[in-house]
Amino acid sequence: MTDFLVKKFVKNSGDTGNAEVRRAYSALSSVTGVICNIFLFLLKYAMGVLSGSISIISDAFNNLSDCGGCIVSFLGFKMASKPADRDHPFGHGRVEHLTSLILSVIIMVVGFELFKGSVEKIADPQPVEFSIVVLVSLVLSIGVKLWMSVFNAKLGKRINSVVLTAVANDSRNDVIATSGTIVALVSSLFTDFPIDGIMGLVVSAFILRTGIEIIRDTVDELIGKPVSPEIAENIRSTILSDSDIIDVHDLVIHNYGITKMIGSCHIGLRSDKDFKEVHEIADNMERSIQEKFGISLTLHTDPVDIDDTQTTKYRQMINAIALSVNDGFSIHDFRISGNKIIFDMIIPFDCGMSSSEIKKRIDAELQQNGCNYDTIVTFDYE
Repeated sequence: MTDFLVKKFVKNSGDTGNAEVRRAYSALSSVTGVICNIFLFLLKYAMGVLSGSISIISDAFNNLSDCGGCIVSFLGFKMASKPADRDHPFGHGRVEHLTSLILSVIIMVVGFELFKGSVEKIADPQPVEFSIVVLVSLVLSIGVKLWMSVFNAKLGKRINSVVLTAVANDSRNDVIATSGTIVALVSSLFTDFPIDGIMGLVVSAFILRTGIEIIRDTVDELIGKPVSPEIAENIRSTILSDSDIIDVHDLVIHNYGITKMIGSCHIGLRSDKDFKEVHEIADNMERSIQEKFGISLTLHTDPVDIDDTQTTKYRQMINAIALSVNDGFSIHDFRISGNKIIFDMIIPFDCGMSSSEIKKRIDAELQQNGCNYDTIVTFDYE
């Protein structure tokens, strides 16, 4: 069904890096969601009134709020697809993250309202009238919401969208909420204990937890998460596929939305290469990265002297010392100038040692090996 709808309503569906295509995916998700949620709201509200169940009525209004979420997600994609302008030179792609934040707040509000209604139901329990018609309608609701969850999860995966993933999670919450309602409804046949309110508390706790998780993940994106290890490794492998490039380091990617990522990294090239040749190598690789990953990557070239025996000797020595301290350390931009050894060192954030402690350790071991050079070290964390 998902493939059929995508093929029918999304032109050029494979071009998921295109903002207009992403908006078409969002429109498909939103229209489908509004139709399904309005149907479920009307069905559940009627069944809730007939049975006198607060959890069914709460569940109905949860579906109605989902319509608002569908509209918010569509508007968010529409704004995110706007082209770059003078005030926003990197485009508007981060609006998707703001949209996800709004959706998570909606989920939290729904969870809180359900929690409040459930507490009231426990404090002042009202009888829940069992009805086979109500039970069938709730089972139908679970089927619809389960399909919507899978549908939006597939769309979210295709275009790598946190917004559609949030919509899918919200539908999954509805499946759990309605399942709890069914438990309460069936339990009313056997006990007067306020199962309805208790199940409402359990469901509201789950919904609130989901909202918090989405907020946490979205805030991480806005603050600035690193690019995924898989993408970083693929970029490094692509760069090192050029036999002229000796090493890659200081890879940094800035995410301005799924359709706009820019970054930079350093590459090592032989120091005796012609300047024009160096520029051509870097320029060609920048184009390759853009074509393969859709990332505007600026390459900074570092000269590597691989023929000087003195430089090679001390580079290998210091690299061995660094690895003996922590196997996550690495060095680059290594050179000897006069009586100074100058290099950069990458250290993990969780190494547990300060930069001054690391430098003292390196200097002490160099002196033990008869090295009288002074060291100038620039520390980078990753």
